Amino acid sequence: MKVFNRGLVLGQTGENMKAFRIKGRMRVNPNNWQAFSKEFIGSNESDAVERLYSIMGSKHRLERKFIIIEDIKELTPEEIEDHVVKYRIESGA
Repeated sequence: MKVFNRGLVLGQTGENMKAFRIKGRMRVNPNNWQAFSKEFIGSNESDAVERLYSIMGSKHRLERKFIIIEDIKELTPEEIEDHVVKYRIESGA
């Protein structure tokens, strides 16, 4: 685990990591919102939400106020659909 000066933690690994499915809506233009469902790995719900904000902001150039989270669910290994998330959970990476 790498820790930087601003308290930002990158490259978390270990057995305490859990998979989460986050469902919500994002603004695609001033009049339209689009539903999304994404799976993330995090040590807790807030870690997974921060990862969502980071990735959605980077890929879609969205500010946090334009991402509405409607549901967060912790997943069992059988419920995981994302292959990368499943691999990281099963391997402990």
